Amino acid sequence: MTLKTIFPMTRIHEPMKVDVDVQNGQVVDAWIGATLFRGFESMMVGRDPRDAALFTQRICGICSTAHAVADTLALQEAYQVEPPLNGRHLINLIFAADVIQNHLRHFYMLALFDYVKGPNMPPFTPRMQGDYRLPPKVNEQFFEHYKQAVVKSARAHEMLAVFGAKVPMTQTITTTGVTERATAERIQAYSAILRELSEWVDQIYLPDVLTLAEYYPDYYRIGAGYGNLISYGMFPQPVTGAREFAPGIITNGGAVQALDASKIGEEIRYSWYQEKDYNPSPRQGKTVPDRDKPDAYSWVKAPRYEGKGFEGGPLARGWINGSYRRGISVMDRIVARALETQKICRLAAGWLEMLIPNGPTLEPFTPPHTGDGAGLTDAMRGPLGHWVSIRSGKIQHYQILTPTTWNFSPRDAQGLRGPVEEALIGTPVANPDSLIEVGRVIRSYDPCFTCAVHLLHVPECKGYLD
Repeated sequence: MTLKTIFPMTRIHEPMKVDVDVQNGQVVDAWIGATLFRGFESMMVGRDPRDAALFTQRICGICSTAHAVADTLALQEAYQVEPPLNGRHLINLIFAADVIQNHLRHFYMLALFDYVKGPNMPPFTPRMQGDYRLPPKVNEQFFEHYKQAVVKSARAHEMLAVFGAKVPMTQTITTTGVTERATAERIQAYSAILRELSEWVDQIYLPDVLTLAEYYPDYYRIGAGYGNLISYGMFPQPVTGAREFAPGIITNGGAVQALDASKIGEEIRYSWYQEKDYNPSPRQGKTVPDRDKPDAYSWVKAPRYEGKGFEGGPLARGWINGSYRRGISVMDRIVARALETQKICRLAAGWLEMLIPNGPTLEPFTPPHTGDGAGLTDAMRGPLGHWVSIRSGKIQHYQILTPTTWNFSPRDAQGLRGPVEEALIGTPVANPDSLIEVGRVIRSYDPCFTCAVHLLHVPECKGYLD
């Protein structure tokens, strides 16, 4: 065994540790560990459920809106309420803006510098050693577009703030809609930025992605994994509740099947939690930490659907919805994300046209004292679920299962690797002291470990928090 370690992993959201066994110029085994944990699930217990959308957004500053959306969906089920037409469209418009900014940042600020050389100065140096294939002129053009992308992603946040008030952690999303009115002026302001971003996505972002693919065609054959894909769906329509991105699963590259949320469980055999308190269902799941647990190597649990590991994200949504089915690889994930950005821009334009200026954007309601709900949506990186139980008007139980938990899970009780661990197997490595190829596989998933790990019982962790 030739064990190589990347720690910390750079240009991702929060630290992770990657161990790979490299033999004869390729990865033959891999272990991915999350090295931090959070306490948001514990923070929710005992609070007014209507505050949860504000609190849970603090999980992550890059995808905060997704948590507000998941929480409101959970409370809508628990309270048996719905937003009015304008409210649903505004939630989708706020969320769409956040997805757009994330996809731009992922490509241009996180993934791109695995392929493009920046200037010979920090923060672009020291750089990983590897096969940078772009001709100097093309490389320079990519770098200029990177600088533009910094501004464009900020513009997407400005667009979000038109109806969301602030970024990150929008203030306006509530259980039955949005507190901001859809005035003609705000509709016009959002529309102007959206047109700007749509043109940039069409003329710069998507062509850049396709150019990169031309120079790195071998990455259409690297990073495939199991071929198991999952989506909870995204952007529900008013009245019907049908989602613009449909939910579903694909097992081992087969046909699309209906999603059954009751088949979702979380294993913890190789996670730092006590197994005696383990419950596979997020509706009743408990999380009791055990940092000294033998053989464990991650604070991330191991979500499984019918006992199998599943990948989520733009590529999974593309396959499930039939909009992208070229393959399952590093480059497929990058291309699918760009195409999804283009599609979301067009969906947002349609929602703007459906808004009724100054129409009602939320519904008043009296919350019952008891209820249970699951808020399932896709987020930027894949399926996101919030499960809530309400008793005597307060949150009794709150559980969160994030996209990075799905993608970057450790092994399970059967010894099966997590999806990204499996995707690393067979990755060619030119220089075991660089591992740039490993980084390309990992960053194609856009990991966010800020979201991935949470605790229910903070007191037991006191020794590890000191």
